[in-house]
This record gives sequence, structure tokens and C-alpha cells, in this order.
Amino acid sequence: MTSDDALDRKIALRLIPFMMVLYLVAFLDRVNVSFAALTMNADLGFSPAVYGWGAGMFFLGYFVFEIPSNLILERVGARVWIARIMVTWGLVSAAMAFVQGPTSFYVLRFLLGAAEAGFLPGMILYLTYWFPPARLSRQVGLFMMAVPLASAIGAPLSSLILQADGFLGLKGWQWLFIIEGLPACGLGLAVLALLPDGPATARWLTDGERAAVAARLAAARARPAGGRVHAALGPALVDGRVWLLCATYFGVVVGLYGVGLWLPQLVRAAGFSIGAVGLLTAVPYLASAAVMLWWGRRSDRRAERVWHVAVPTLVAGVAIAAAAALPAGLASLAALGLATVGIYAILGPFWGLPPVFLTGTAAAGGIALVNAVGNLGGFLGPSIVGTAIELTGSPRAGFALVAVSLGVSAAAVLVVGRRLRSTAAPRLLQTSDLTDRSG
Repeated sequence: MTSDDALDRKIALRLIPFMMVLYLVAFLDRVNVSFAALTMNADLGFSPAVYGWGAGMFFLGYFVFEIPSNLILERVGARVWIARIMVTWGLVSAAMAFVQGPTSFYVLRFLLGAAEAGFLPGMILYLTYWFPPARLSRQVGLFMMAVPLASAIGAPLSSLILQADGFLGLKGWQWLFIIEGLPACGLGLAVLALLPDGPATARWLTDGERAAVAARLAAARARPAGGRVHAALGPALVDGRVWLLCATYFGVVVGLYGVGLWLPQLVRAAGFSIGAVGLLTAVPYLASAAVMLWWGRRSDRRAERVWHVAVPTLVAGVAIAAAAALPAGLASLAALGLATVGIYAILGPFWGLPPVFLTGTAAAGGIALVNAVGNLGGFLGPSIVGTAIELTGSPRAGFALVAVSLGVSAAAVLVVGRRLRSTAAPRLLQTSDLTDRSG
């Protein structure tokens, strides 16, 4: 193990597990509405379209407040701002238990998105304070394993909580929001004690280790580059490469939530009990966590990003197209499971791309912009599937559109690759290593 490997390992062991817990709780609060819907929709008389619009409303609030939130994080520090985000979203998530009808559903989902805005791009930005671009993908992959793990853990947990229907006069879905929402508030307080703002304030690093982290990051920023590397916000926000990454992530998120926020209901419609829905839904997410870790490490090992995004994007798109073509049943659900694995494999290598040409304030704003625009796909995905079900009685037309969006994402990231060939960290973009058989 090299000295760089040892330093990475020490930092990762101190930061990543705690960050994973934070994101696991955040993502669970974002998507537990998909399990609440198993009984909430009937209790409140929500149609598929009302549910789809409400589920997607989260991402409108997220979009509006994303960039300001990340810029504030860079100014006031990760510790204070992440704590604020967590306490706020925990309270709003628990308040979802008091939804009365479509209007309150839409409003609280919007407020939940506004409360959580800045968390993911803030965490990605935070990791760039510790790891240079060439070593970032595996750490992002580790951190973002919390997303499929949240669904894998949350699926059986949510199914279990739903069975508390009637306890103390509350519905099972109301208990679901309360029990899964309030832990975020406690974790927000823990952030103040456990999350340093950066290497300079990390008491568990030696002076030599702090100097080594600073030197590695300075070397990455100073590496000669034939293309443009931005540090200021303005040029970054009008850079075509940033907007191509927005387009790439938009299609990926359409797939992520177009499948994820409907999967429990589709499994239930196939004839399984609520308890079985939780267990069956967990399977593709457990597989996604394992593949995500392997694929992110592979991307770093081969110093390649673009094809490590494009290939799983295409796999996911083809799998969702197959689900649209197949009759409803186990084969269609299996195709959606494969698509889920492909979508999650994208995330680690994808978030390794912006730091190749963005640093400082440009990284804060650029990463937030990519995440904000991309997450509008989280509004479109569940909405088009819900509208398709309401109009045709089947999700097939919606899934076909989701598959098309993933195809566009694959094309967009390949264009990004062409434009990034001459920028900093030259080996991060080469394509020949993808077919290397060494591991």
C-alpha cells in the first residue's frame, strides 16, 4: 500500500461511514413515499397522476434552492450547513404524516425538496476537499452506496411499519413518515460533533498528513491542461460541458425515480403481499450496492470516466425498454431490477467528471447546477409513468419514454468525453482501458 493509499484509507474510514449514514437517512426520507403510497393513496383518494405529480414535486423545491444552498455551504462550512439541512428535512419529512389531500401533499413534498437542497452536491464538494480527482470516483461510489442501501433497508422496514396501522389512532403510512423522518434531526446534531469542515480542522490527521492532502490537491489543480479549468463561478455556469453533464444526469435521474418511485406498487400489482413487496424490492438494491462499489473502483483503477458512465446508462435504457415491451409479470420486474443496477453503477464515475475541470467556487456552483437540473428528471420520471398508468392502465408508454431519456444521456456523456480530452487529469477520460481484462 502506497502512502497515498494509506492516507486515503485513513480519511475514508473516518468520513465515509458517517456520511453514508447521513445520506441513507436522507434518501430514505426522499423515497419512503413510494411505500407510503401502498396504503396512503387509497386512504386519501389519490389517483396515479396525483401521486406521480406529488412524488415529483420534491424535485422542484430541490431545483430552486440547490445552487444557493451549495454556495452557502462553501461560505459557512460543511459542518454547520449539513447540520441545518438535516434537522430541517427531518422535521418536514415527519410532517408528511399530516397530509390531508393533494394540495398539502404537493406543498410538503416541495418543502422537503427545499429543505434537502444542497445535501448531495454539498457532500460531493466536501469529498473534493479531501481527495484529488483521480482518486475521487471510488470514494463517491462508497458514499453513494447509501442510496441503494437505503432502499434495500428501507423496503422491508417500511413494509413492517405499514403494518402498525391503527396504533394510537394513526395510519401505518403516518407512522412511516414519523419513524423514518425524526432520526435525521438527531443526526444533524451529531454532524456538529463528528464532521470537520475540512482537513485543516481534522484533529485526527497529523500535521504531515494535512500537508500531504493539501499538496495532492494543489498538484491536481496545477496540472498542465490543454483545455479550460474553471475556478470562478460565472464561466463555469456558461460552460457547455457543464450543461452537457446536466443533460446526462437529467436522463439518469428520470430513470432512477421513474422506476424507483413506482417499483413497490408494480411489485404489489403483480400479486405479492405488502411484506413480500419489501423483501422483493430490496433485491435489486442490494445488487446495486455491490456493483456500484466495484464499478467505481474499476473507473479509478483504469483512470476512465466517460465509458464507465455511458455503458451502464445504455444497459439501463435497454433494460427499461425491455420492461416496456414485456407483459406485466416477473420478467418485466426482472428487467426493471437490471435497469436499477445499471442506473446506480453510473453514479460514482459520473460524479468524478465535474472535478476534472471545475475547482473552488466553480466546483461548488457547477456541481450544484448539474445536480439541480439533473434532479428535475426526478419530477418528470414518476410523473410520466403515473400519467401513462392513468391514461392507458399500464406503465409501458412511460417506461418507453424513460428508456429514450437514458439513451439521450449516453449520447450526451460521450460528447462530454470528446470535449474533455485535452483537459486536466488526461488519463481520466481515455477509453481504451474499458476493455482491459485485468480486473
